[in-house]
Amino acid sequence: MKRVKFIMLLMAVFAGLRLQANSEGNYVKSKLFDDLGPREKGAILVVHFGTSFEDTRKMTIDVINAKIKESFPEVEVREAWTSRMIVRKLKKEKGIMKQNPTEALMKLHEEGYTHILVQSTNIVEGKEMKELRREVESLQLNFKDIRIGNPLLYAPDDYVRVIKALTESVNKEVKGGQKILVGHGTADPATASYAMFDYMLKAEGYGNYHVGTIEGYPTLNDVLCLLKKGTSRVVTLVPMMFVAGDHARNDMADEWKNKLERQGYQVKLYMKGLGENPEIQNLFVEHARFVADHKLEDLAAKKQLIMVR
Repeated sequence: MKRVKFIMLLMAVFAGLRLQANSEGNYVKSKLFDDLGPREKGAILVVHFGTSFEDTRKMTIDVINAKIKESFPEVEVREAWTSRMIVRKLKKEKGIMKQNPTEALMKLHEEGYTHILVQSTNIVEGKEMKELRREVESLQLNFKDIRIGNPLLYAPDDYVRVIKALTESVNKEVKGGQKILVGHGTADPATASYAMFDYMLKAEGYGNYHVGTIEGYPTLNDVLCLLKKGTSRVVTLVPMMFVAGDHARNDMADEWKNKLERQGYQVKLYMKGLGENPEIQNLFVEHARFVADHKLEDLAAKKQLIMVR
C-alpha cells in the first residue's frame, strides 16, 4: 500500500512538472502556421530513421506521414530519413531516393518555405534525437520560425499512454507468459528512459512485462534476471521500435530468440513496430500539434532580460 501511494505521489509530481514546463517554463503559446503573410509558407518535415523493409515501411512510416497530412491540411508535409546507410542502400539496390534532414530543409528553403515544424518518430531523447536538434539548429537562420516536436517518450504521461496502447495491443494477440519489449537503446544517458519505462510498466501492474535494449541499458542479461523471478517459461519478444525492421528481424527475432531458447524458454514473436499502433501514431500527431501551438522559450534571453530590468 505504501509503495502504491509513493508511486501515485511520484506520478503527480512528474505531471505537475510537465504542466509547469509547458505552460509557465519552457514553452509559451505561439501559433506557428496561423496568420502567415503573403510571402510566408508553412511546412512540416516528418523525420524517420528509415528502413529497407518495404512491408513495415508501408504500415508505419507511410501511415504516420499520411496521418500528419490529414491533421495539418493547411501546410505542406515532407519526409526525411536520418540513416545515411539505409538511404544509400535504397538508392543502390532499388533506385529509391530519400533526403536526409539537411537536404530536405534546404529544399524547403529554396522553395520559399518560411515556417517549419520538424516532427521526429524517434522513441526517446537519445543520440539520434539530439543530433537532429543540432542539425536543425544549424539551419535555423534560413527560416523565420522552425520548431522541433518531441520524441514519443518525453513526459511521464507519454509513458503512461504508450504503456496502455502497447499492452492492450499485445495482450489481444498474446495470452499469458512473460513479454520482453526490445528497444534499440542509445549511446546516451537517455538510455535510462527504457529503465523508466520498465519501472512504470510494473508500477501500472504489468509485472510480466520487461524492457531490454540491443545497444543500451537494460541489456538482455538484465532482462534474464527478471525472467527468472517469473513463473512462466513462455516468453514473447515485442519490438519497442517504430518499425519492425533490421533490428527486430535480426537482433531480436534471431539472436535474442536463440539465446532465450538456450536458457530453456519457449519463445514467441510479436512482429509489429510501435508505428503500427494507431494510438501511438496519434501521440506523435499530438506532439506535432503541441509544437504548432507553442514555442520553446529562449531561457538565456529571458534571464538576460530579467537582469537588465
